Amino acid sequence: MEENKINKYKGYTEAQKKAHKRYMQNYCEIKVRMTPDKRTLVQKHAKNVGESVSVFINRAIDETMENDKSKI
Repeated sequence: MEENKINKYKGYTEAQKKAHKRYMQNYCEIKVRMTPDKRTLVQKHAKNVGESVSVFINRAIDETMENDKSKI
């Protein structure tokens, strides 16, 4: 049965490329280095609280910056 299945995926289209470029105009990327074990912990924690890793990391940054205001 799997042999008869026709793959309809046409690859990364020009429209997808343009849409991605428009989306990314509003964002930048920052690399964070951590051990694979720590990455796994972060991924599990984010999943447990119902967030993506990006949302969790951004929330952690926002909360830390807010808490640090009293130290400045």
